[in-house]
Amino acid sequence: MRLYIKNIKKLKGRLIMPAAVIISAAMLASCAGGREENVQDKTDKTGTVTSAQAEPVGAVRAKEEKKLDLSALSRESNGYGQGVQTDQQNRTTGALDFNAQYGGLNACAIDEKSDKITLTFDQGYENGFTADILDTLKEKKVKAVFFLLEDYAEKNPELVQRMIDEGHIIGNHSVHHYSMPSLDQSACESEIKDMHKYIKEKFDYDMTLFRPPMGEFSEFSLGVTSNCGYRTMMWSFAYADWDVNNQPDKQQSLQKLTDAAHPGAIYLLHSVSQTNAEILGDLIDNVRANGFEFN
Repeated sequence: MRLYIKNIKKLKGRLIMPAAVIISAAMLASCAGGREENVQDKTDKTGTVTSAQAEPVGAVRAKEEKKLDLSALSRESNGYGQGVQTDQQNRTTGALDFNAQYGGLNACAIDEKSDKITLTFDQGYENGFTADILDTLKEKKVKAVFFLLEDYAEKNPELVQRMIDEGHIIGNHSVHHYSMPSLDQSACESEIKDMHKYIKEKFDYDMTLFRPPMGEFSEFSLGVTSNCGYRTMMWSFAYADWDVNNQPDKQQSLQKLTDAAHPGAIYLLHSVSQTNAEILGDLIDNVRANGFEFN
């Protein structure tokens, strides 16, 4: 099958109104790492804004009262996976389909506006490898996105501060790692806003990117996330790297990750993985040798 998203279905243009799509600075950001881009406004025949002219952050935040109408959104739970099928540019079709289906809800799985690759790390708990990962990123001059749970940030403030100080992007991975589509609106908002508040108070940092735990979402949860001022970032490549007791072979993993490179790629890696920590430098070198660059 072409789609690797359970129960996925089209929005059918029933929701995305021109007045409701400008929500926050995050919405103006490229999917790769939340960086703002200067792009032209384009509106298709259905009235959906397909890109936006970058504005100063303060000006955009003044428009945050513009919210998506959640009433027509499905609460049906979906589980995301990018799949293995690729197009002629080696881009996973599952990620492209996700963009097409849910881009109007301020969500993406691949950066179709960039040729660069984004490295993202999910930080569920600390397993002793994050400092090495940060060392390698610093040596190779690569910036990454680190999606944090609140428990991780509470237990590892020095590492979080180092991520910020070294220019990486901190993303919101929720407070408790609940399945977002299983929550009502209030609980869904709390998972995002309480984590945002904690990072703002402790590190004076405003997050704009959200990754739903376990890749589970609904149209409704994506809409709630967007109305909280966040852009949902999935991924266009991931592999089985999370089991600390069954780590993948280093050489096989390096080859797999190198071969997966594609324009606008968003890699999902887990920082608990010893394999990832040990191959990261070689992966960056290999990908660059193949003509790609990182955000």
